[in-house]
Amino acid sequence: MNIKQSLIDFMVVFAITLIVTVMVTFLWNFLVHAKALVDWETSFRFAIIFGIVLPVVKVRENMNTEK
Repeated sequence: MNIKQSLIDFMVVFAITLIVTVMVTFLWNFLVHAKALVDWETSFRFAIIFGIVLPVVKVRENMNTEK
């Protein structure tokens, strides 16, 4: 896997994770605490973690299936 594909995978996973986490934290705070707040710190933290980890797992799975 080349660098370009790795960056694209990172950006896709980052964007999806960020959007989902923003929606979940907003809905949680709105429904449970009656405040329309987004936890941006947690959202970016999860997006960075999953953006790195999931493409690495994909690469490792591809390496194992090629053997």
